[in-house]
Amino acid sequence: MNNHGYTGLLLRINLTHGTISKENLNPHLLKDYIGGTGLGVRLMYDEVPPDIDPLSVESKLFFLTGPVTATSLGTAGRFEVVFKSPLTRIMCDSSSGGFWGKELKQAGYDVLVLEGRAEKPVFLWINNGSVEIHPAAHLWGKDCYETIDAVRNDVSDEKASVLCIGQAGENLVSIACMINDEGRAVGRGGPGAVMGSKNLKAIAVRGTQPVQLADADGFKKLAVSFNRLNATAEGIANLRTYGTAEVMDNSWPVSDIPVKNWSLGSNEKLCVSLGGKKMKDTILVKHVGCYLCSIGCSRWVKIKSGEYQMDGPGPEYETLGCLGSMCMVDDLEAVAYANHLCNLYGLDTISCGSTIAFSMECYEKGLINLTDTDGLELTWGNKTVLIQVIELIAKRKGIGTLLGQGTRAMAEQLGGGALDFAVQVKGLELPMHDPRAFFSWASNYATGPRGGCHLHGMSGIYENSQDPIPEWGLTGYYPRHSDEGKANITRMAQNWSHILDSFVMCYFATFNLKPSDMAALLNLATGEEYTAEELFLIAERINALYRAYNYFCGIRASDDSLPFRSLTPLAEGGATGKVPDLEYQLKEYYELREWDIDGRPRYERLVELGLADVARDLYP
Repeated sequence: MNNHGYTGLLLRINLTHGTISKENLNPHLLKDYIGGTGLGVRLMYDEVPPDIDPLSVESKLFFLTGPVTATSLGTAGRFEVVFKSPLTRIMCDSSSGGFWGKELKQAGYDVLVLEGRAEKPVFLWINNGSVEIHPAAHLWGKDCYETIDAVRNDVSDEKASVLCIGQAGENLVSIACMINDEGRAVGRGGPGAVMGSKNLKAIAVRGTQPVQLADADGFKKLAVSFNRLNATAEGIANLRTYGTAEVMDNSWPVSDIPVKNWSLGSNEKLCVSLGGKKMKDTILVKHVGCYLCSIGCSRWVKIKSGEYQMDGPGPEYETLGCLGSMCMVDDLEAVAYANHLCNLYGLDTISCGSTIAFSMECYEKGLINLTDTDGLELTWGNKTVLIQVIELIAKRKGIGTLLGQGTRAMAEQLGGGALDFAVQVKGLELPMHDPRAFFSWASNYATGPRGGCHLHGMSGIYENSQDPIPEWGLTGYYPRHSDEGKANITRMAQNWSHILDSFVMCYFATFNLKPSDMAALLNLATGEEYTAEELFLIAERINALYRAYNYFCGIRASDDSLPFRSLTPLAEGGATGKVPDLEYQLKEYYELREWDIDGRPRYERLVELGLADVARDLYP
């Protein structure tokens, strides 16, 4: 296999010894895993023992691009990070948009591997073929935006793309994220804490080398047609106009927007007060999308006066749900400012907001009192306390020390039935889509590779839809409040995500694409001859390998579950009285994935997928 679509290089930096090396990537791995998450999962399996502490010197961070990164294809500036999560204690992958991935690829690298731990704070400067490790004591303690500006100044390049951590990552908060390009986040699973544990404050990247494609003209023609489609398709018009916040305006009738820590059906007044239309009419200003994006779903907001004065990235739908409706805060400016603080400190807004909502219910139930909170009243809708608690979490002070561990660890420490309303799977707080509204979310969350997650399969979009993915055999119609066929939807949605995350591409850019479209892009980029069916098998391989690693981390069939709250019927709204039959869905899912009753991929299936080495490891 040639290097068309790839640079063929892996950059490895050992922070303990200060060594820098460049390695040729095995072309067979690129053929079998494409790139991005798929390749990262393989490298994790090969290099990182599953029993390590995620914050130990033995942990590693894998930063990965894909074969379409930094090309003429819109939304192809993304990158993936693969690591062992301090929040879930299993393998995790997290993605970000912006420009950083494009710069890394054009600097000449498909993969960056960070290992070891620096004795003192450092930052990295990757400038095409030049790689330098710089002292960063002067950056330690700065927020993310201050750090980005300071690093660009230090390297004397305003065009450098900077990925960094804030105070939350420095303080090893389990829900800390990485921030790049002014508000884009590598959000889920605590990657910021892993970066902080390595005394690594930032990575600045600048690349100017073009990506070589097998058929550059053919690829550009196809890519531009897809870019135009994303700029004009009626089905995503609201996404272009209102961003992901449009979900707040449109999904409350079906009760797909969690309210009051998942205890109430969606409330129209509350949701609309936080929606995309309200944002556009009040605080939204002109903004720049991710690299070559023709959708432009990201938001930029400006609050000119008052206690929430700010000028920066606006909240996405998930953030509006977690910091807004989940906490019963209906003030859009307050939620926008809370999101701003999470960006400054480097906190995952989903886990942060969900944990605060959970703590409010704990306070209401008497599991947390004023003594625990140093006098802060964690009452529903208390936007002042919402802001205060975010700062405490980032700085690991007071009640923030407890909350920064996430809902599962909190519930285990508090007891009193708290696990029943700690809405997480395998330690990862659920995103803002309700399995009582669309039943496929039940098996999707329960079996998601990294825990409760919507970006490892947006299964809900395939419900109430005719023939969702016919090229992969997903035909028919699937009513949202039926369990029949939902496990197959979950499998297909997860496989689709594995392919997107390995290319690496934005999910939204593919709402109008088919698996054969993806194969065509890959073939024009690499010169190979992939088919839609081969992409499906690659996705199956990635999923099986991901599951095998997490099985070694201790994950079993009993962990494929949902919290009690998620299976408790709502008393009002568009999903009144409806709950999925998780047991029914899981039985079908295990059969489709060919897992045994303990949750392991079966020996024969692993061999069929080209994972004979993994089969021997799992079945010694």
